[in-house]
Amino acid sequence: YGAIRNNNTKMFKLLGPDTGFDSIGEFTTAKACAKFLDTLNTRGKLTKTILYNLNPCANEVIATMLGNFQDGSVAGKIQFGSGWWFLDQKDGMEKQMNALSLLGLLSRFVGMLTDSRSFLSYPRHEYFRRTLCNLVGNDVENGLIPYTGYEEQRVNQMIEDICYNNAKNYFKF
Repeated sequence: YGAIRNNNTKMFKLLGPDTGFDSIGEFTTAKACAKFLDTLNTRGKLTKTILYNLNPCANEVIATMLGNFQDGSVAGKIQFGSGWWFLDQKDGMEKQMNALSLLGLLSRFVGMLTDSRSFLSYPRHEYFRRTLCNLVGNDVENGLIPYTGYEEQRVNQMIEDICYNNAKNYFKF
């Protein structure tokens, strides 16, 4: 393994080598994903995109890959979708959010989405919100996230954004 280097051709041409735009090298996933996103980006066809994975071993690859293609046109243009299918349980959700928090930007996360209109999707969203709050709450309790005065307002706003505002803004609802 190792790093997948200089994934974004546009930025490579603009800034040169070794200026970032690297990903963790789990090569099966990373090379294919980088090539696909770079091709779209180079052709000017990379729109707002949410990347999901079904295998938790790809969490860090996806979390680092999405950072290679943020161009400032849209906040959180390329998103790391929440744990779903095999991963939409507590452990899978926590691993996805931890990878995003450590290697990406959790505050721009659009949270749990669904393409379902079934009644059973509502409890999953509530479960996601509780898992998110527990994860952030544990970090606050352990002193990893400041939570006094101004920081308290920022943490509360981040949770509200992840649970509602980010998706509303991202999809222009």
